[in-house]
Amino acid sequence: MTSLSPTPHRRGMEAFASRDFRLYQLARGVAVLGAEAQSVAVAWQVYSITHRPLDLGYTGLALFLPSLLFLLAAGHVADRFDRQHVLLLTYGLQTICSMALVAIAHSGSRNVYPIYAVLFVIGTGRAFSGPAGTSLIPQLVPEKHFVNAVTWGGAIFQFANVTGPAIGGVLFTLPLGHLLSGWGLEGAGIVYVVNVAALVWYLVLVSNLHTRLGRVEQQATSWKVVLAGFHYLRRSSLLLGAISLDLFVMLLGGAVALMPIFAQEILHAGPTGLGMLRAAPAVGSVLMSLVLARFPLHRRAGRSLFIAVALFGVATVVFGLSRSMWISLAALAISGAADSVSVVIRGSLVQLATPPEMRGRVSAVNSLFIGASNELGAFESGLTAQWWGAVRATILGGLGALAVSGLWAALFPGLRNADELTAEAMLAQAAPQETLPTL
Repeated sequence: MTSLSPTPHRRGMEAFASRDFRLYQLARGVAVLGAEAQSVAVAWQVYSITHRPLDLGYTGLALFLPSLLFLLAAGHVADRFDRQHVLLLTYGLQTICSMALVAIAHSGSRNVYPIYAVLFVIGTGRAFSGPAGTSLIPQLVPEKHFVNAVTWGGAIFQFANVTGPAIGGVLFTLPLGHLLSGWGLEGAGIVYVVNVAALVWYLVLVSNLHTRLGRVEQQATSWKVVLAGFHYLRRSSLLLGAISLDLFVMLLGGAVALMPIFAQEILHAGPTGLGMLRAAPAVGSVLMSLVLARFPLHRRAGRSLFIAVALFGVATVVFGLSRSMWISLAALAISGAADSVSVVIRGSLVQLATPPEMRGRVSAVNSLFIGASNELGAFESGLTAQWWGAVRATILGGLGALAVSGLWAALFPGLRNADELTAEAMLAQAAPQETLPTL
C-alpha cells in the first residue's frame, strides 16, 4: 500500500504526498550523486595510472557490458522477486564494490585490471537494479500522480547527474583529503569513501519503504516467461515505436561526445566553455521538468512527443551551425528541454502501457535500448566526425533526428495518436498486435 501524507501537496508536487516516493527519490538522488562523483574519481585514477585515453573507454565498457549480458535475467528477476529486496541486494553489492575501490586506492596499486573487474561487478548490480527500480515507481504513488512522479524523477536524476561530477572534482581538493591522507587515502580514495556513505544511506532509506509487492509474476520459470518482455514489445507497436524512437534519435542526434571539439576548436572557449556546454542540456532539462510538474501533460501525449523530438533535432542543427557561445548554450538548453519532454512521455508510456507483472522485463529491454543509444551514439558521433568533421556530423545528426521523427510518425500511427497518459488508456492502446509496421 502507498503511504500518503495527511496534508495535500501544492500543485505540481502531488507525487510527494506519498511517503515512499519521498524516501525513494531521496535515496535515489543521493545514490546518483555518489555514483557520478565516483565515475570522475575512477576516470582520474585510471588515467593517472596509464595515461591512455583508450583505457577511459574501457571503464565505460566494463560498466555497460553487464547490461547486455544479463538483460534477460535482470528483467525476469525484477518480476519474479520482491523489487525492494532486489534493490537492497544489488545496492548492497555495489556498496561492497565501492569498498573494494577504497582498498585499491589505499594500496596504491598501479594495476588497472582490478579496477575494471570491480566496475564490471558494479555494472552487474546496476543491470539488475535498473529494471527493479523503474518498475517499482508505479507502486509508490497513486496512478493519477504517476506522470508527476516520472517528471520529478527525471528532474532529480538530471540535477544529481550534473552535480555529482562537480562534487567528485571538489572532493579531490577539500581539506578532508589531508585529514584522511594519514590513512593512505587521498584523491580518488576520498571520493570512494563518500560514495560508500551515499550507498549506505540508500540502503537505509529503501529498507524503510512500506510498499511491499512480493512476487508479481506468478507463472513458473520458462523461456516463454523470460522472453515475455521481448514478445510483448514486438507485438505492441505503441511500445516498440516509443522505445525505438529514442534509440535512433539519440544515435543520430547526440552531440555530447563532440563537445570537446566544439569548445576547443570552434567556439574557442577552453575547458571552462566545455563545462558550460556539458551543463547546458541538463539545465534545460531540469527547468522543463519543473514546468511539466506544474503544468503536466494530460492529453495529446503522442503529438507532444513527436514535436519534442523534432525540436531536439532542430536545436542540434542550430548548435552545429553556431559560432557564438551564447547561441550554442541556448541551443543545447533547448535540446535538453525537448529531451525532458520526450523522457517524461516515454517513461510514463512504457510503464503505464505494460501490465504490472511484466514491467521488470519490459524495463530491462528499455534500459538496454537507452544504454545502447548513449554508448553507440557516442561512437557514431566520433566516427562521423572523423569522416566529415564535427560540424557536418552534428548538423547531419540533427537532420537525421528530424527525419526519424517524421518517419516514425508515419510508421507508428498509434504512438502518434496516443492521447491520455493513464494506465487504462495506454494498456488498451498497447494491446499486442500480430502485425508490425513495415516500410
